[in-house]
Amino acid sequence: MINPFLIGTRLYLRPLENGDAATLAAYLNDPEVMSTLHRSHPLSVKAEQAFIDGLAQSQETLTLGTVLKENDYLIGVVGLHQFDWVNRHAGFGITIGARKEWGKGHGTEATALIVEHAFTTLNLNRVWLHVMAENERGIRAYRHVGFQTEGTLRQALFRGGRYHDLLTMAILQGDWAAKR
Repeated sequence: MINPFLIGTRLYLRPLENGDAATLAAYLNDPEVMSTLHRSHPLSVKAEQAFIDGLAQSQETLTLGTVLKENDYLIGVVGLHQFDWVNRHAGFGITIGARKEWGKGHGTEATALIVEHAFTTLNLNRVWLHVMAENERGIRAYRHVGFQTEGTLRQALFRGGRYHDLLTMAILQGDWAAKR
């Protein structure tokens, strides 16, 4: 393991490094990966490098690389954003960019690791997310961790020539503690 921060069963989360920019840009420019994200512009390696460079100074974002323990293969990113330290909540986001790793439970494990960190280390009370209503794989993973659907943002995202509903989901610290 290289510079692990949070360690799970099959993967670990670590700070992003300069050498990760090209891999992440390729993931985020993959049309199939991008189809479930809230992005619509291509991403250059230079722009991804600038994002990584800014992470160390950010108090508003915690973004970590998702890495397989068996071979130190970076498969994506996971993180918290838009921290509200007064009301004790943050948004959540995840991308598993290595398509050959889809459907293996890595997203669920990475989600659980960062949610546990949010509640047990950062003392947040609520972690929320927005997910496309058609993203059944993502919704299944979030529910497995304990997220509950709170509402629907109707036609909130334009992708593939049409509008899509976004679900708002969240998990509370008390829900997490009860599930454990």
